[in-house]
Amino acid sequence: MSLPRKLLGADETVELHLRTHLKKLFLPALVLILLGGLVGVAVALMPPTAQPWGGVAVAVVALVIFIAWVLVPFLRWRTTTFTVTDRRIITRTGLLNQTGHDLPLVRINDVSYERSLSDRILGCGSLHIRTAADQRPLVLDDVPDVERVHVTITELLFDTTSPTHPTSPAHQISPAYQDEDEETP
Repeated sequence: MSLPRKLLGADETVELHLRTHLKKLFLPALVLILLGGLVGVAVALMPPTAQPWGGVAVAVVALVIFIAWVLVPFLRWRTTTFTVTDRRIITRTGLLNQTGHDLPLVRINDVSYERSLSDRILGCGSLHIRTAADQRPLVLDDVPDVERVHVTITELLFDTTSPTHPTSPAHQISPAYQDEDEETP
């Protein structure tokens, strides 16, 4: 699932479109496997006198556990995306109520990443993005191949040929608007 074209500006291009790392689904997968085994054991060991209501009770409990521990985490993973364009970083998340955050690249002052040992083994990490206006950085957790994402964002930030870069000619002040005391190069 990619970001719809209608959400992009004119001539804006998508550099990266990612979901959180699959490690978010390890626990739900383990719960699904254990739940299947426990349901099978519960039905097999259920005395005949507990039928049919015992089977219904096991199914209802299994369904509640499945929804809470397997389905909801899967849907959260499925609906959480990070998109890096040549102008901004876009985050979208949410099951019923969608939350989005767009951060223009020109506002970013610092980009760093953090990887624990398990993140290094799994190939993911946390990306920390800081702007001058925010006291706390925007933290994107469980970004797959976080080093590549970090390099891509850094290249976009320091690409002086990009029209969004502060030193590009598109962002320069016209000589007509400069103070008379300032010298023009």
